[in-house]
Amino acid sequence: MKERPIRLLIVDDHTIVRQGLIALLEDEADLRVVGQAGSAQEALALMEACRPDVVLLDITLPDLSGLEVTRRIVQTWPGTRVLILTMHEEEAFFFEALRAGAAGYVLKGADSEELLYAIHAVYEGGVYLPPKLAASLVRDYLNQQFRPFLEEIPLTPREQTILRLIAQGLTNRQIAERLSLSLNTVKTHRQHLYEKLGLHRRSDLVAYALRRGLISPD
Repeated sequence: MKERPIRLLIVDDHTIVRQGLIALLEDEADLRVVGQAGSAQEALALMEACRPDVVLLDITLPDLSGLEVTRRIVQTWPGTRVLILTMHEEEAFFFEALRAGAAGYVLKGADSEELLYAIHAVYEGGVYLPPKLAASLVRDYLNQQFRPFLEEIPLTPREQTILRLIAQGLTNRQIAERLSLSLNTVKTHRQHLYEKLGLHRRSDLVAYALRRGLISPD
């Protein structure tokens, strides 16, 4: 008896991306696109009707973060696997996707063979990580970079504000002008944040800010 095809739901706010994915995936005999959505709310509304095995989900959506959608899918439909398909290469998004419950993470620059492999891998109960990001995961584990995410480290309101602005990409000078502080004061706060949180790179600060809800993935 022939096994049924893997049921897929595609969630991306760009119509041309969804159409391209559908054209690619429907050429595969063992895959079937059962639905598509351009927003988080539309995707969640389709979940019950479509009952997909795998959801191809972008992080950046117009109404709700793809990370939050992932959490809701994992909690409500635990049998469905979420495969993040995104343009975000920063480690911060990668780590947050895994913490939200995603089973895999594929960059939109990947070739079709990698995407197909990832779909089958997560459907069969595995986890798919791009080699570059997988290496980062191992490195950060070995360096015990997860400490700030496993315990709540209290920050003062000023520290939270500066952390949020750093994570948003503002330079020290821009932050100083925004908060009417001296440049040296901002530099001192920045260094204290690294020391207090046990972090070493801006990408780590972005990940921490995402985790604590100080910024959104959008």
